[in-house]
Amino acid sequence: MGSTPDRSQDLADQIVVVIGASSGMGLETARQVRAAGGQVVMVGRDRQRLDRAAAEIQPLSTATLDAGDTDRVQRFFDDLPQTVDHVISTAGGPSYAPLADMDLTETSQHFGERLAMTLGIAKYSRGKVRDAGTLLFIGGTGGRRPGVGRSVTAALTAALPALTANLALELAPVRVNLIAAGFVDTPLSASLLGDRIEARRAELRASLPIRRVVGPQDVASLAVHIMCNEALTGATYDIDGGQQLLPG
Repeated sequence: MGSTPDRSQDLADQIVVVIGASSGMGLETARQVRAAGGQVVMVGRDRQRLDRAAAEIQPLSTATLDAGDTDRVQRFFDDLPQTVDHVISTAGGPSYAPLADMDLTETSQHFGERLAMTLGIAKYSRGKVRDAGTLLFIGGTGGRRPGVGRSVTAALTAALPALTANLALELAPVRVNLIAAGFVDTPLSASLLGDRIEARRAELRASLPIRRVVGPQDVASLAVHIMCNEALTGATYDIDGGQQLLPG
């Protein structure tokens, strides 16, 4: 895991909405926002996990919602009592299935919901994020190399940077950016890999140019930097420890 930079005043008196704040990258981002002097509005799907995380973070407020429910997302932003400085969403995940096993109805639903979620957060946060504030999404790099079972993830991996660039023009002067993460050692990764997680960690430590596994702290540190640097918009920032540099 990487060390956390000293950012004791970078976000002083700023308010950050963290969607997906109850664990993993979202929770670590909330931690680093607080360490940088900011306040947090924590949003998550699971009330119990959100409450446990909130007991540590001490946020301004919490809200329980599924970011895929665009009506609920609209109500959440409409109900915010004040303008905020930044919104980050870690919601959403990949979908892997070979074509032969693919349920087209489920696949279409996943693809549409992922795009609708991103557009919904962008649409309904308008007027709630200050000028030069940040709308920041978390995507991935996993679909950049062709492979069996990666079709849907590859399509989303290609779509999100283009969507980000266009939103940056539509929402200006609010800044819109995307973090494209490779493998990140989160509780979700551990649950998906099960008893294969240790082997995956060992493989990455041995093969990545950085010789360690990317952790939530690394992603959160990048997120805070993007929030603070007001010259950044419309861009995609890879964070994968050099994984894409390795031979296929």
